[in-house]
Amino acid sequence: MTPLNVRSWAEEVAVLMATRLGGVRRGEDVSLETMIRRRGGALPRNLLKKAEILREAELVTNAPKIARQTDFRAAAQAHADLVAYLKPFGRVTRVQQRATNFAASVVFGLLVLGIFVIWVLVWQGFI
Repeated sequence: MTPLNVRSWAEEVAVLMATRLGGVRRGEDVSLETMIRRRGGALPRNLLKKAEILREAELVTNAPKIARQTDFRAAAQAHADLVAYLKPFGRVTRVQQRATNFAASVVFGLLVLGIFVIWVLVWQGFI
């Protein structure tokens, strides 16, 4: 487990938090520290602590001498737990959004069709 791994883990968790929980402006680059500050409250308490562990491990990687002496097993476990929680979390939301978008399209199409039918009936003089 190298410091590069820890940085990529932190980046992956930050991206997952941004996509699943929101809190990021379009085009903004996210870091784990920013996402914990913005949307950390949306995580369960035990996972928030694990996110803090991962953030601390990422901060340690900025000092190469200390990073070589540090054991990142806790950070690896925190990464695995956070990814396991965040990955399926977005699947339900995506399915719900697709179903809502489809239903909205159908309702809009029926509304336009109804308006057109009423307009034709009025134009022909039946109403």
